[in-house]
Amino acid sequence: MISIIDNQLVQNGKRQKKYSDNGHDQKVELTIFEPPQSSTIMTKIKDIIQYLETFAPLAYQEEYDNSGLITGNQHSELNGVIITLDCIEEVIDEAVEKKANMIIAHHPIIFRGLKKLTGSNYIERTIIKAIKNDIAIYAIHTNLDNISSGVNKKISDKLGLLNTKILRSKNNTLKKLTTVIPKENTENVLSKLHEAGAGNIGNYKNCSFRMEGTGTFLPSEEANPTLGEIGQLENVNENRIEVIFPMYLKNKILNALFKAHPYEEVAYYVHDLENINNDVGSGMVGELPKSMKPSEFLDHVKKNLEAKVIRHTALVKESIKKVAVCGGSGSFLLGDAINSGADIFISGDFKYHEFFNAENRIIIADVGHYESEQFTKELIYEKISKKFANIALHFTELNTNPIFYA
Repeated sequence: MISIIDNQLVQNGKRQKKYSDNGHDQKVELTIFEPPQSSTIMTKIKDIIQYLETFAPLAYQEEYDNSGLITGNQHSELNGVIITLDCIEEVIDEAVEKKANMIIAHHPIIFRGLKKLTGSNYIERTIIKAIKNDIAIYAIHTNLDNISSGVNKKISDKLGLLNTKILRSKNNTLKKLTTVIPKENTENVLSKLHEAGAGNIGNYKNCSFRMEGTGTFLPSEEANPTLGEIGQLENVNENRIEVIFPMYLKNKILNALFKAHPYEEVAYYVHDLENINNDVGSGMVGELPKSMKPSEFLDHVKKNLEAKVIRHTALVKESIKKVAVCGGSGSFLLGDAINSGADIFISGDFKYHEFFNAENRIIIADVGHYESEQFTKELIYEKISKKFANIALHFTELNTNPIFYA
């Protein structure tokens, strides 16, 4: 008769059981394949936010804007995401129904400060409902408009435009770091600066400038020098390094410098640059693969942007080749569109008298605010799904356009 003496011993990945056979111990080795202990780390709301802000940093939003986390606890575990152009009460209801605790909207539900929350209008009611149901609302608005892979690139892709570039580039968004590094440490420090985001200029990465020279220093009695001795003047063969970086990465770049640099005291300085940043700005301009007649191109726009109506100025161009676009309200870019040599400018929210400003130099095509930006939902989905494969992403099933056409 066999009876179990010791239930289980695990050694080298094999489970062992000890049996007794007629009073004699007998060890029987069994190999049992068991699923490993779960090591899945739950995605948190802040993980999504941090990723979104790597390519659409809040520093790139316009001054009037209110992008970012509007309601909710960023440290909460993520159950699911609703992607929408506008966050209204019905979208909150949809999130509750689908058990999603985060909504990513293009337009912020709050543009200006709220002084009370009484439910007197749709903004207050939406916020109250989101808080009651512990739903985070995150807006990614003009910061997504203002990047070269953002809203206007999506519109351009829908229209089949090639050779696209920012219509009005921003300045004062770049800084330059200058530092000196011992020659033998230069490559290591530079690589860490590049990893942190320094040295990216347009389609080129790891850009830097270096110049060799001699650095001198005299360590005091309180110093702990990497090179040289206390009280003795030291001469070191060094490289002067210069790299450009986006202003919002300043802390990250400096932390990388201090961590990688061998010196106890790092010599560096940071310059503000007025250079135009061609990767950041408003609108976009590109070219069609081949010219189209104006009426033919308007049909093309209507179909591909799913616009029910296009308000436009006189078709003063014989053909359309160069096209300027701006999602949402783009009348402020009309002059830039004309100066770019575009044949037509596609946007929304043009007022009556603003159409006169075309002055027969360009065609204005107003497709509507919602119509020009509705594919932003696809853009957000594409960005997130490439990074996170383990979360439930839902497009809203609601058409949040408040405008109807008779």
